[in-house]
Parts: sequence; C-alpha cells; structure tokens
Amino acid sequence: MPIPVVRSLHVHPVKAMRGFAPAEAEVQPWGLAGDRRWTVVDASRAVVTQRRHPRMALASAEALPGGGVRLSAPGLPTLSVEAPRPSSTIRVEVFDTPVEAVPAGEAADAWFSAYLETEARLVHMDEPAHRRPIKPEYALPGETVSFADGFPLLVTTTASLDALNSLIAQGDHADEGPLPMNRFRPNVVVDDTAPWAEDGWTRLAIGDVAFRVARSCGRCVVTTTDQATAERGKEPLRTLARHRKDGGRLIFGQNLVPEHTGTIRAGDEVKILD
Repeated sequence: MPIPVVRSLHVHPVKAMRGFAPAEAEVQPWGLAGDRRWTVVDASRAVVTQRRHPRMALASAEALPGGGVRLSAPGLPTLSVEAPRPSSTIRVEVFDTPVEAVPAGEAADAWFSAYLETEARLVHMDEPAHRRPIKPEYALPGETVSFADGFPLLVTTTASLDALNSLIAQGDHADEGPLPMNRFRPNVVVDDTAPWAEDGWTRLAIGDVAFRVARSCGRCVVTTTDQATAERGKEPLRTLARHRKDGGRLIFGQNLVPEHTGTIRAGDEVKILD
C-alpha cells in the first residue's frame, strides 16, 4: 500500500482571499501560522466572505514579516498593511459568534470598500489564544481557532477529489468539471490514500505533529465559485447532495485540531493513528 504524504500546504492570510502554498508551515494551536488571522467585515461588523462577495476570490493576500499582509486585486494598487499594534478592539461577528478584533486602519478599509463597492473594514486577530473558542461540543477546554470557518485546519485528499470529479462527470453538469482542489480551500492536501479514506480517520500525524479529527467539513456555495474567474456554477454541491450527505450537511474533507505544535512540510508522511 502506498504511504500517504502531504502534497501541498495552503495558508490564507485574509479569510476568503487567495493565499499561498509554502513548502513548510508552523502549526500553532489555532491553525497554521498566519492562516486567517485577518478578515473583512461589513458595515454591521459581520464577517464578509465569498458567500456574498465571490469577487474576493480574485483578491490576493501575501504574508509579510511581522504578521502584516500585502493586498492586491484587479483594478486597485497594491497595499501593504502592517499588523496593528496592541490597541482597543472592536466586536465583530463571525457567523453569529462575537469576536474581539483590532482594526487595520483607514487605508485598508478604503481599499476593501473600493474593491467590494460597499462599506468594509479589515480587522486582525491579535490574540488567537484567547479570542475565539472552538465550539465546545468539538473541543477540549481552552482550544481556540482563528477566523477560519470553525476549526484550526482543514485536510483534503487528492483521491477523494478524483472520485468526486468522476461523479460530476456522470451528472447533469459534467461540463463544469473536473474541479480543482482550490474550490475547497484546504490547509493540507494529502496524496496516496483511497478515495474517502479520510471519513474513517479520528487521529493522524503529519510529520511529528499529531491532530485530532473534529468532524467532517460541511460545504457551502463558496465551492461553486471558480477561484480564477469568480463565476459560479452548480458543482460540486449538486453532486455532493447526491453522494456525500451527513444529515443536512454536504461534506468534503475533515476538520483538524492540533494536539501540539510543530512544523509540517510538503512531502511529510501522514500516519493514521486511529
């Protein structure tokens, strides 16, 4: 049997924007270093994602030393934003959960407002160890998460994507496939597994870092958004609804919680512990 290995790692400094694929990444208790430490909120201070603004797929965030980001998007000048110094926070809403965050400043707010053509603000999570607990039914006491949807990391497998694309090819919207992995915005992509093998994982180790599988990942309209054009289709949700339902959720990938910190790398062996 082939040994599962990490194909690639992915970090998205600003939630809902394009990220980058480092050769290695530090695993922190709340996720990969620098992943989703920034987010955009609207005039009501509710989180803004590709769910409402698919054009966010076309905007990129590059990590800068010290925790800052360099923003780029079609039609706008590049903007570098430093991580704000400790200061007063504002309360924002991340899927109906209140979270304290630090405003990035007027220049970043103007940049996002111009791009999204609506009032928007960029905010930073200054103290991820304290700001946002994972839902208690899936967490141990004290476990936290960044501005990710709900858990520190998301793992997917290339074999499951291949299997999903085969199902899409047999469906009513075959012309939309095959889909690339970036539709699912994972942190870790794993090669050399059986299709859907991740459904049976409860604990795994990547290199020397162990993770607990919290739950499968429920998918939303973001997966139907072409990350290169921001155009929307029907897939993969049509096919997931037929073949990959867990109660009312359409699932692809598994959410992970680190058991300890360390560094993981592309090419690392993935050991299934339980």
